[in-house]
Amino acid sequence: MKNLFVLAVCLFSVITHAKPTIIGNVKGYTLDNNGATIQFSHLAFENGKVLSIGDQTIVNHYPNSVLIDGQQKALIPGLIDAHGHLMSLGDSLLKVDIRDVKTAQLSASKVGEYAAANSHLEWIMGGGWNQVLWPDKQFPKAQLLDEYVNETPVILSRVDGHAVWVNSKAMQIAGIDKDTLDPPGGKIIRDEQGNPSGVLIDTAMDLLWEHLPEESNDSNEASLEAASQHLLSVGITSMHDAGISKSEYDFLKQKALAESLAVRIYAMFWFEDPSLQEVLEAGYFNDPDDFLSIRSVKAMADGALGSRGAALFEDYSDAADNKGLMVMQEEQFKPLFDLVLKHKFQLNVHAIGDLANHLALNQFEASFKTVGGKDLRNRVEHAQVISLNDIPRFKQLDIIPSMQPTHATSDMNMAEDRLGKDRLRGAYAWKRFIDQGSPLPLGSDFPVELANPFYGIHAAVTRQDRNNQPVEGWIPSQALSLQQAFKGFTIDAAFAAHQEDILGGLTKGKWADFILIDRDIFEIDKQDLWKTKVLETWVAGKRVYKSSDK
Repeated sequence: MKNLFVLAVCLFSVITHAKPTIIGNVKGYTLDNNGATIQFSHLAFENGKVLSIGDQTIVNHYPNSVLIDGQQKALIPGLIDAHGHLMSLGDSLLKVDIRDVKTAQLSASKVGEYAAANSHLEWIMGGGWNQVLWPDKQFPKAQLLDEYVNETPVILSRVDGHAVWVNSKAMQIAGIDKDTLDPPGGKIIRDEQGNPSGVLIDTAMDLLWEHLPEESNDSNEASLEAASQHLLSVGITSMHDAGISKSEYDFLKQKALAESLAVRIYAMFWFEDPSLQEVLEAGYFNDPDDFLSIRSVKAMADGALGSRGAALFEDYSDAADNKGLMVMQEEQFKPLFDLVLKHKFQLNVHAIGDLANHLALNQFEASFKTVGGKDLRNRVEHAQVISLNDIPRFKQLDIIPSMQPTHATSDMNMAEDRLGKDRLRGAYAWKRFIDQGSPLPLGSDFPVELANPFYGIHAAVTRQDRNNQPVEGWIPSQALSLQQAFKGFTIDAAFAAHQEDILGGLTKGKWADFILIDRDIFEIDKQDLWKTKVLETWVAGKRVYKSSDK
């Protein structure tokens, strides 16, 4: 036992008295907490945290340091995705992916091939479909999946996560038939005879979930590993997980306390989880190494624009008598907002349509007057389609709009059809928020969109897809500067998580989370931003990813 104690002391001594490391000869860029750009050629860090940045004279201050030649590569802080779904990303990487498949028929065929190769599975799961990109732009049918898989239930999530496409076997197991009523906040798409056609929107998806096999610890481990490694490979060192369950809460806490998380996670607890009260009363959780922070709640006001579930004041321009769906009914707002804010948890509300945003702002304003909480940096996630009168209220109420640039470039092929030109003036309006002084944390909503943050930076700056279309950008007046986009994925994202003093930059005392990339994003043509590749990723002063590309 004595020898073990001596060994432990020696190891502790090595860890706490490790030599400083200096990465020099780099093209370094970071922002200070005010958003000012700082350039440097040398970065010194020790025990996982930044000591200083500057020129080669830093070497003189730390004469016993370990020196690494950065070979004139560009070095920037690790990027923060302010809105993603970690375990869903891992699941998607391990399941059938039909993103970008050109037709419903080809998608069903790919699912059939996957099912044949995975005959041990009780359920076939995956997703990524988007009917807007198919030639007929129509929702798919269960019968199409039945042609390829009819004995095993199939559930395929729409790209936005607000609808599923299922086969007949899945509906049979869930008891969904002609007599099944649409649940509040949801819709069962039906054929002309009133029979379910195979697509369930928003809360109608809940009819399936109780029939799925429970996630095992092994599957959680596999999903976490797959997601973490993918994020590190694209330069994301920290992410905000937009809605975790109690089982995920327990799993992530266990991983954090065991010091086995690879990516930093700012987790939002899901508002409908039965353990919400228990979690609120337990208070904030933060591990000593800042890999997991839980001090916020995620609520969902409405659905998504692509599935016509976003709640609008007026009818959809391409669907008369349809104003979308309120997932959370208006009478549910007050008790939830009051409960969360009273416990000093940040409240982050998914709101895409102009009505949903308006109702969320109204309740924030009312709850601030009765229970307080205005200082909690509460957020609206997506803030996608907003009445021009409501945009200034975000600043007045200190509500942070958390937005995803690639949503605009993915939605531009259908947004005007859904909204008409007039409502587009307050849609994906990043620059309007910047101009009024709102912080603008940026993310991707992965796996709805691809996680690569350089795709998001490119979309924010150009308002173009990765084919650089449209040539002038879609609604170019709302494009951001490169510095504004960079700030959105660094300092603003950190601020939106109460973490600006430890993350989001490479100034003294912050965690040494940084990436080396294959080009200087501040010097290249903005249309090439999306092509940026990550060469190395470092978290807390340790290299955790190195590209195999030569």
